[in-house]
Formats: sequence, C-alpha cells, structure tokens
Amino acid sequence: MYHFSYFKEKEKQVIFDFMEDHPFAFLTGSTLSGKQVATKIPILIEERNGDLFLQGHIMRNTDHHKCFVENPNALVVFTGPSAYVSATWYTNSQNGSTYNYMSVHTSGQMKFMSPEELIQFMRKFTLKFEKGNTESATIYDNLPDSYLSKLMPAIVGFEIKVDKMDNVFKLSQNRDEKSYLTIISKLEEQGGESALIAQEMKKRKAELFPPGAEWDNSKFDS
Repeated sequence: MYHFSYFKEKEKQVIFDFMEDHPFAFLTGSTLSGKQVATKIPILIEERNGDLFLQGHIMRNTDHHKCFVENPNALVVFTGPSAYVSATWYTNSQNGSTYNYMSVHTSGQMKFMSPEELIQFMRKFTLKFEKGNTESATIYDNLPDSYLSKLMPAIVGFEIKVDKMDNVFKLSQNRDEKSYLTIISKLEEQGGESALIAQEMKKRKAELFPPGAEWDNSKFDS
C-alpha cells in the first residue's frame, strides 16, 4: 500500500462512507503453512462503542472457511473505481503515467457466529441490501423454511473486529492545478469508471487549490 501522506484520506466519515458505498470486498487470509486464500463477498459494516466490526458469511467447508478456522487473521480490502492517467495530460509530460484509485484495507481476527447469531445477522444483512424493503420476497424472514433448512447449514457467519485500517485515495493530489483540471477533463470524456474518478477529484479541488495559494511542488514526490 502507498504510504504517501498526500494520498491518504484523513476524514474518518469519508472512509466509512466509501466502505458502505463499496461493500463487495476482498476477504483474504492464509493458512499457517502460508497458502493464501481470497474470496469476494458483500460485507455488513457496524460501528459499536467506537469500534468497527465487519460481518459476512461464506460457504462452509471451502478453502477459505478451512483457512480461517486454522488461522483467524483476516485482511478485508474495499475497492472502488480506478482509471488510467496518462502523463501526456500533465504540464510536464516527461513523467511516468499512473492509475488513480481508492482502496481501504482493514484487518483483524475472524470469529465465527453461533447458529443463533447467524440468523440475526442474515435478518440484518438481507434487509440492508434490499434497502429496508420488508415486503421483499428475498429477505430472511420472507424466505420459506424449506429453503432456509438447506441454506443455513451450508454457510457460516463471521465477524471481524477491525484492529488496523489504512487507505489510499490516489487522486492526482501531487499534480499542479492545470494538470489536475486536465486530468479531470480527460477522465470525464472517457466516462464509466474514469468519470467516477473525475467526480472524486472535483470534490477535492477547492481544498487542494485554495484561491490565492501558491503551488508548492517540493512537498510531493514525483
């Protein structure tokens, strides 16, 4: 992970909002012998008494389930849109091109839920992703018992108390204002994920380039 201060998001709420907006995260770990596992799953995020907890479920008896039984240390990575940034868009194009992106890394120890805790989790989980629609046929309480009797034994619920969190919001903060505006314009032209990155850059423009302030490139690496 990049450890440059100018690529770090410092506002806690911005980081939490990003995680909530991109809940389909990479869950990764390794066995005690070093075999790595990874799966991508939706995550439910809760803050309790100042601590952050991640909840989810995985299929029972898979490689990742067996891995976390053996070694509970987990890394969960939340990622958003990304976009190629050509150095030809800089005022000084004699630079390497790059990618702009946003990513939050969270880590902690996984604890598996009891059957009763799994039921309560699935109630919250399905209702959240159905946007609170209690009439939805797919929320836990509206699913038939015949289906749940097959589903629930096949999955395991887990909770991770986040012990460490880091982030990279790499959005061309180390470029001068002219380059910054050109990058935004070029990304908007491309649409898709590139346009989403441009939107994020626009949010930061006023803070990066306050009126009357002189640009100081010396505080940045290349």
